[in-house]
Amino acid sequence: MSGGRRRLALAPVLALIAIGAIVLVANGSPGDAGADRWRPLAPSPLERTEVAAARIGRSIYVVGGFERSSGRTVASVARYDIRRDRWARVRSMPLALNHATAVAYRGRLYVHGGYRSATDLAEPAGALLRFDPRPGRWRRLPAAPTPRAAHAAAVLGGRLYVAGGANDSGSLRSLEVYDFARRRWSTGPSFPGPARNHAAGVASGGWFYVLGGRDRGNLAVAERFNPRRREWRQLPKMGVARSGSAAVRLGDGRLVAFGGEELAAGGGTIAEAELFDPSARRWRRLPGLRTPRHGLGGAALGRRVFAIEGGPTPGLSHSSAIEYLDVSRSR
Repeated sequence: MSGGRRRLALAPVLALIAIGAIVLVANGSPGDAGADRWRPLAPSPLERTEVAAARIGRSIYVVGGFERSSGRTVASVARYDIRRDRWARVRSMPLALNHATAVAYRGRLYVHGGYRSATDLAEPAGALLRFDPRPGRWRRLPAAPTPRAAHAAAVLGGRLYVAGGANDSGSLRSLEVYDFARRRWSTGPSFPGPARNHAAGVASGGWFYVLGGRDRGNLAVAERFNPRRREWRQLPKMGVARSGSAAVRLGDGRLVAFGGEELAAGGGTIAEAELFDPSARRWRRLPGLRTPRHGLGGAALGRRVFAIEGGPTPGLSHSSAIEYLDVSRSR
């Protein structure tokens, strides 16, 4: 085949390769130009703040919060398809909640606590709701003994752990545990640090972590609970005192905390993100959010972190933004 014919034959192949490369970059595949900086994805169909989020497989579910168009607490649920970079609305919760928590367990979504008030932080709930994506149905489960909102929650070994938060008595230090198999709640030891709300919860390596939060001001405190020994341990403080933030576990067991709200006069929202390595017991700084937010949802898949919706300014503000960060293995 002559040189001219070779060039003509290769042209369509090269064009297809180029198109494929463009698609991969647009979809944000691991190792692309998004490494070490946050990049935007398709915005949510809802503009909300004080939401909760959890990942099931390749989908992230974002629930409740305050919605911009109505200015009220909503029961709305939106599902983000990570592979296709697309959103869809799914069946709403049986309760409208803000400042709730969401976790995933065995392919189902669980939402706990939150405030039931339509317009403010009142009427704390102990409700536990379960959503099964296949039939698309919600079910009410036994409510927790203590109503709470703006708390930390995570799943470990077939149990849901919830700690801190606030209710009509003020900020909390208490821990309660729900056994999925027995459908029962029990009480655990309270954490030793200050009572606080707007904390973030995450599980890794058999530990339940409670990060940050606030009472009279933001806290950088980090603690973790060992279910086997039923004991809490204090960890090195985070680099940033934060509340209203999100925290996730990477595929390798490291933790990422990001976002939040500054409470000081003239304060704003927090862009800083940081990584905690449990084996080294050390915090390291990560690139800051493109759109700093508080009351946001967080999720992770492998080494990719997602920051979803939330308020871009202190107080009641709303966003439909979703962005991601690929965390380098070398950090």
